[in-house]
Amino acid sequence: MLKSKTFVRKTRAGGVLKVVREHYLRDDIWCGSEACSECKQESTVLQEDAIIESSLCPYPHYLVPDTNVVLHQIDVLEDPVIRNVIILQTVLQEVRHRSAPVYKRLKDMIQAKEKYFYTFTNEHHRETYIEREQGESANDRNDRAIRVAVKWYSQHLKTESNTDGLKVVLLTNDQGNKEKAEENGLVVYKFDEYVKNLTANPELVDRLALSNDEKAEITSSKVLFPEHLPLSKIQSGIKSGTFLQGTFRASRDNYLEATVFVQGEGEDTTEVLIQGLQNLNRAVHQDVVAVQLLPRSEWVSPSAVVLQDDGAAKDDDVDDEEEKAVISEAARKPTGKVVGVIKRNWRPFCGMLNLSQIKESTRHLFTPADRRIPRIRIETRQASTLAGQRIMVAIDGWPKNSRYPNGHFVRSLGSAGEKGTEEEVLLLEHDVPHQAFSQNVLSFLPKMPWGITPEDMVKRRDLRHLTVCSVDPPGCTDIDDALHCRELENGNLEVGVHIADVSHFIRPGNALDKEAANRGTTVYLCGKRIDMVPELLSSNLCSLRSNVERLAFSCIWEMNHKAEILKTHFTKSVINSKASLTYAEAQMRIDDTSKKDDITESLRGLNKLAKILKRKRIEKGALTLSSLEVRFHIDSETHDPIDLQTKELMETNSMVEEFMLLANVSVAQKIYDEFPDCALLRKHPAPPPSNYDILLKAAKSKNVEIHIDSAKALADSLDVAKVDGFSYFNTLLRILATRCMMQAVYFCSGMDSDFHHYGLASPIYTHFTSPIRRYADIIVHRLLAVSIGADITYPDLMDKHKQSALCNNLNYRHKMSQYAQRASVAFHTQLFFKNRGILNEEGFVLFVRKNAIIVLIPKFGLEGTVFFDSKDKAAPSLVFDEQIPGVSVAAPDAEPQAKKTKLK
Repeated sequence: MLKSKTFVRKTRAGGVLKVVREHYLRDDIWCGSEACSECKQESTVLQEDAIIESSLCPYPHYLVPDTNVVLHQIDVLEDPVIRNVIILQTVLQEVRHRSAPVYKRLKDMIQAKEKYFYTFTNEHHRETYIEREQGESANDRNDRAIRVAVKWYSQHLKTESNTDGLKVVLLTNDQGNKEKAEENGLVVYKFDEYVKNLTANPELVDRLALSNDEKAEITSSKVLFPEHLPLSKIQSGIKSGTFLQGTFRASRDNYLEATVFVQGEGEDTTEVLIQGLQNLNRAVHQDVVAVQLLPRSEWVSPSAVVLQDDGAAKDDDVDDEEEKAVISEAARKPTGKVVGVIKRNWRPFCGMLNLSQIKESTRHLFTPADRRIPRIRIETRQASTLAGQRIMVAIDGWPKNSRYPNGHFVRSLGSAGEKGTEEEVLLLEHDVPHQAFSQNVLSFLPKMPWGITPEDMVKRRDLRHLTVCSVDPPGCTDIDDALHCRELENGNLEVGVHIADVSHFIRPGNALDKEAANRGTTVYLCGKRIDMVPELLSSNLCSLRSNVERLAFSCIWEMNHKAEILKTHFTKSVINSKASLTYAEAQMRIDDTSKKDDITESLRGLNKLAKILKRKRIEKGALTLSSLEVRFHIDSETHDPIDLQTKELMETNSMVEEFMLLANVSVAQKIYDEFPDCALLRKHPAPPPSNYDILLKAAKSKNVEIHIDSAKALADSLDVAKVDGFSYFNTLLRILATRCMMQAVYFCSGMDSDFHHYGLASPIYTHFTSPIRRYADIIVHRLLAVSIGADITYPDLMDKHKQSALCNNLNYRHKMSQYAQRASVAFHTQLFFKNRGILNEEGFVLFVRKNAIIVLIPKFGLEGTVFFDSKDKAAPSLVFDEQIPGVSVAAPDAEPQAKKTKLK
């Protein structure tokens, strides 16, 4: 059956265009029930033995939740107890439109066989499709469509074979929808009413998102925050320029301060400072908000106080004394207030429960692990069980008369401090996809045993005769890259970078490809790796291990002995690596003058050229910055850290790096020349001058001058920045310089005009050399393969808008991966010191705050805040003047500028 409508639309040219919309209806759509004898079904989803025990519905039943129940009660729906659920197409489409994260979770539940969730396409069923009536809102039409589908199901299942009284129960929290359903003779309950009557599972009540009535009950009558403006006023205000739209980023160091980043034309970003509870106005980190700038006379400087929410009542000011201080015009920042929230970016948060001091109370405060998230008030009847555990909590809302947002318990993650629990927390907090690969994804892996076929060789060069070897960190199993160097008959050198040909195994658009694209990157934690692709590929078939044949993508140069490139050639290839070496092993070979074998000679040639390449890069203005990295030695049985040391870099680290950089630059130029509109490139924007304030201030404190006019000027001034008797000063400056940098990002060449990579001083750059652990490199491989005729293209590869959207996800995943890795190092450092008492180590003051100092301990890569005052002792007498460089903070009777820091 076909329903069609014809619309008339005027064109820009003044003509009339007929638009015909067709909607196909069918009468052979399955209901999915095992109890049904009418539908001709190949398989059933809704099972009679998957019955939920309910005192409210003491009979076999199926559940049909409406859209708002799915959106707000997804945490309960995910519980294994909730089964035999019919998800109507109407609901699925609305959820997809309103919340991508909830839609993803719902799709996962539908695909989980043990959940017995069935999608019924009511919008294409002849007896359940309804037209929208005149004057009826889209929301009311959808509610009616849900009721019509529930009524059809109820009648459809009333057959002679269904004598057990199988019923269909509509779940809604909308009172109007409930009343209309009851008028139609449907079985309908409020969702919380249904859950509270699941006799065998009382713990599910804690997971209920609060209704508006319940939110009103637990808030005070005193209005604490200004009313948020309606969206219509916000939109007109943004259009007129009265308000600015931006992303709200809360401060880690001061819970009464945040910055809103307002995107301007091109790369321009305005930062608006927000201070005080009232001005923050219930915005949560990463929300998209509307802000109103305050008059210039009320602009202030960022606070110099480190302030964490201890629950004590604070007024609207960040710091009274600071407000009274005279602020120099240069230090003032544009300051504003949040007038409304355009888009909430809430997710379930990990943290700990703070038990209420009131006996028998079920209301408690939850403290998130992320200091940028406010504490959340929840109700739970299992507080004593949850004390000392890491738990997940979701925010339900934040009324204007509540000091904290209201939320609900989602699930427990395990005991705080336990390694498995803390790893789960950091993966969840940094949104790292870490679930096992699904069977659907695994089904696209090559069948074993695998071998190279004649078909594989058609467009490849056989390079198995070359002395190729890999150089990696110890214990590396996902070997992306290998190198070779040999002298040619004409006296020049042939240098090859050989990269794992992952794109041969992962084909565009299949489940394996989509999963890799979503994960974006492999995440390396201490002693653990979260792979982007299944282990069969990452550690076996794609890994360029020694003495096995592997498919590769090779970038081969002919160079002279001055490291000048004479020819560049790209080819798909087959290689057989002759050695898998660590950096230390490769260095020992190079340094051992008695060794003259092919592998060692190849390494020496590479090392010699790499030194020339590095010198040339630095002469062009490439930056050599510094960041503290520590390596843990993990106990093989307990998996706890037994030793840690800062990573030592050797010449061979630099050798590999130089050729990877060179390959990335060569490939970037090639794919951009071939595909100027859709090349996936990587750029590093130059930092705005204000970013360098901390660096310049630190240098000035020791009467050292740093020039920031260009990357070259910065690099040159860092090279000569030295202080007599303070050998670590230069490294400290390079660490601070790293923090001044902007984030390097992936982008699509057709969507941008600035390609420059500031840190590498390169006009063009991409990522080609690590496709096992970075999805960006897979896309670059596909572009390069098409450009040399080794593979075919596909629509998404040539679509600059889709490439740009992909880059956004890759940038997000890359950033989260870095944060997760740092959090893993911090946790393992904590484990390492857990039972070691007090140690004396050299430390350096990185930053001075009004009530604290930020201390760096290089030996352990540790950075932490040391407060001057605490609850159990009075603050020492201090003098603070951030305008005078070189003034140290110390009690009058303390040792001047003591370098030794007690580490607790």
